[in-house]
Amino acid sequence: MPRYKISVEYNGGPFVGWQRQDTGPSIQACLEDAIFAFSGERLKVRAAGRTDSGVHARGQVAHFDLGAEKSIEEVRGALNYHLKPNPIAVPTVELAPPGFHARFSATHRRYRYRILNRRTRAGIDEGFVWHVPVPLDLAPMTEAAQVLVGHHDFNSFRSVSCQAKSSVRTLDELTVRRDGEEVVIDVAARSFLHNQVRILVGTLALVGRGQWSPTDVAEALAACDRTRAGPTAPPLGLCLMEVRYGALATGHRDDAEEAVDDE
Repeated sequence: MPRYKISVEYNGGPFVGWQRQDTGPSIQACLEDAIFAFSGERLKVRAAGRTDSGVHARGQVAHFDLGAEKSIEEVRGALNYHLKPNPIAVPTVELAPPGFHARFSATHRRYRYRILNRRTRAGIDEGFVWHVPVPLDLAPMTEAAQVLVGHHDFNSFRSVSCQAKSSVRTLDELTVRRDGEEVVIDVAARSFLHNQVRILVGTLALVGRGQWSPTDVAEALAACDRTRAGPTAPPLGLCLMEVRYGALATGHRDDAEEAVDDE
């Protein structure tokens, strides 16, 4: 039974998130319906990251198994045809290596969060940026970000509904930079806790506004208590940019850092 690895990009605005739900349209359901339309098979598509409602993706990765092998060109063309008019595209399709799992084989995930930092709200980028009209000071935000990089218990920085067994994670990158009128925050790790990136962003925004100091962020991290960290930033500014696969591409995972990655 051939397994297909696909890249997926989407505008998360119209959807309840990646995961199929009874409450509205999901990216997973759209893909599964598109596969059924050309193959007649009802199957499950599994993704590297189960993004929340309103979260976008440029580099999502998913996989599915078909009962009979079809050409890469046929699968890619059929998927994109039957996905219309949904704002979802499948740029690449390939046969997956043995044992590949889109979620558990991933060794690196990178998210980007965009903040429009000007007085006037967004026009053309409405739905893709968080509008923060007050000036943000990047120097203390950068200092606070470095407090959070590394191997920590991020219990203060996950949703109270997070189902991960452990809140310990290794944050490989958390950078803050200005790009014109935007503040861009890039975050990278092997895996993330539910809402972790958005809570990190919401906390750094407090620092940028001058309401918190980097010391406050360090204390929030040490507290291991969700009530001690900042608010959860809105989903619309978040985008899954990249998923990488390396030596663990056979589906092995470290139980100490299970790949929850519910952003």
